[in-house]
Amino acid sequence: MDIKKTLRPIGLIFLFAALSSVLLFSGCVERKLTINTEPQGAIVALNDEEIGISPVTIEFNWYGDYNIRIEKQGYETLNTHRELKGPVHDHFPFDFMFEVLWPGRIIDEYEWSFRLTAYEPASRDELLRASEVMKEKALAEIAQAQREIEKEAK
Repeated sequence: MDIKKTLRPIGLIFLFAALSSVLLFSGCVERKLTINTEPQGAIVALNDEEIGISPVTIEFNWYGDYNIRIEKQGYETLNTHRELKGPVHDHFPFDFMFEVLWPGRIIDEYEWSFRLTAYEPASRDELLRASEVMKEKALAEIAQAQREIEKEAK
């Protein structure tokens, strides 16, 4: 019996076991984002997906620009965006090392806070002034369109 042929399957088994243990016991990166509002209890949406009522914590998979919408009755709706920049360990070539080979767990936690403004309805006079401005603008646009039609007709 050839000893090399006998040792080859055993070596493959050890190699498979070593690779499996690296993958099973390797680290991972856990990413969490917490959104707080003042006052609390607002509905929070990220990229048009409702995620909960503030304060709310979610896990996320990617860094980048997020569209944020926050709504609460009695307050103005807040539409904004924020950029979540990735740490060094999330960039090539470090990402492979930290997400697959690193033996521990890495937790990236971020917190955003927003202050809501109380809703104040416009007064009657403000609404009338705004309607007059819109009416004058509409009449000017109609007059301009009529002049262009007459000019093309000639």
